[in-house]
Amino acid sequence: MQVKTMMKSTQEQAVAAWIDHLNQLRINGLIEKLAQQDMNLTEALAMLQKIRDFVSYPQNILGNNTTKHGEIAENVQVYISNARNVIEGLKPEYTFEGVGRLAPEDYLKNGAPVQSKFYSSDIGNRTFDAICAHLKDYPDFMKNGGTYDIPKDQYEHIVDILNKKSSLLSRSEATLVKRIREWEQETGASFTEKVNPTVANYADVQVGKVNETVNKEEASIRNKDQEIRDKAYKNSRPTINEGVKATAASAAIEGSMVFCLKVAEKLKAGKKITEFTEEDWKDVGITTAKGTGTGALRGSVIYGMTNFTATPAAVASALVTAAVGTVSQAYKYRTGQIGEEDFLINSQVLTLEVAISAVSSILGQVAIPIPVLGAVIGNTVGSFLHGIAKDNCDKEEQRIIDGYNKSIATLTQYLDERYKHLVALLNEEFKKFSSIVEYAFDEDVNMAFAASIQLAKYTGVDEKISFEVRRISMISL
Repeated sequence: MQVKTMMKSTQEQAVAAWIDHLNQLRINGLIEKLAQQDMNLTEALAMLQKIRDFVSYPQNILGNNTTKHGEIAENVQVYISNARNVIEGLKPEYTFEGVGRLAPEDYLKNGAPVQSKFYSSDIGNRTFDAICAHLKDYPDFMKNGGTYDIPKDQYEHIVDILNKKSSLLSRSEATLVKRIREWEQETGASFTEKVNPTVANYADVQVGKVNETVNKEEASIRNKDQEIRDKAYKNSRPTINEGVKATAASAAIEGSMVFCLKVAEKLKAGKKITEFTEEDWKDVGITTAKGTGTGALRGSVIYGMTNFTATPAAVASALVTAAVGTVSQAYKYRTGQIGEEDFLINSQVLTLEVAISAVSSILGQVAIPIPVLGAVIGNTVGSFLHGIAKDNCDKEEQRIIDGYNKSIATLTQYLDERYKHLVALLNEEFKKFSSIVEYAFDEDVNMAFAASIQLAKYTGVDEKISFEVRRISMISL
């Protein structure tokens, strides 16, 4: 095999292997994301289960049936918030770790203390009273980075009335606004800076409602999980931009290879680069342009076939090479440069060589699972072996191989016919056996008895044993 041909074949399969590697990286990225999302979903659901476990033992919850919602609200805030973070691949923000059950804070958010206040109130005034009372007992709470969490619906209502014009406020609303503004002046902090809404409304954390709240949250978590998976799949799909890049890279690689081979061909003919004429460079340019076009075609076809059909990259590259080569031979035939026989032979040889190149590349990737390198080595080895066999096997050796193939085909045909004959015999014997068995279990005792004797003989039971069985059977009858 010519070195030039082998180099070109190797370069073609290298391009195919490179595009295949890019595709595999994208697929591997999707698999990793989905595997990680499986873990995220498991962890998020485990967070919600902690709430269910907590409320399933109401006797362990502080307070009576009208006040237990306070501690329930803490668990809802911590575990639902964490579940929402975890499902998106973020770290949990809330924790009970390191917090005493009767400590100034109820839980920590990113290491900072948080006190939860859940009181029944139309406009949130009772909840605000609780905040003021807590800050009076622990005056350094906000100075040490502490904040307060209150029911989402109450928080939204308070913020709404804080933003209202004073002329539109009711008397109770105006009173609450005045108290909050005085509180802001005393503490030096704005209400929205130190007070935050929880994930749940006041009613959502009540003893008889919390399980429904968790169930709704689980449905929301699962919907979010599916959205993330759909987005990951969408992002992993082949794109026009990536296809354009693969086409451009393939064109550049193949164009460069053709350029180098053409220049090397002229150098080998005895010319120095400084001696190249305008015609020489024109010849190099035209050849390079053709190679670049073929490379672009190869890149686009490989990218398309490997992503939208179940075609290996090596095979896709071989198809391009075979197609381009066959078209070239057809052109030569039409223009009278070669005859019909040469056209057929050249096309067959070309197809055989690219097939060997493709198979060798695939085997190389299996044996050497290193991106691109396995395909290059496999193609090189396969091309060498094919070249050696083609160049060194004479007609006599080919005749021997053909004879061996014919003998194998004859033997295969004989065995196939013999197999069919034996199967037919087995089917006939099985029909006889099934018929005897059917009569042996007939409702007619006499017929069943006679058939049983036939069944015993058919299955090879000794005559002496068969006679004894018949004698015992007659006695019993």
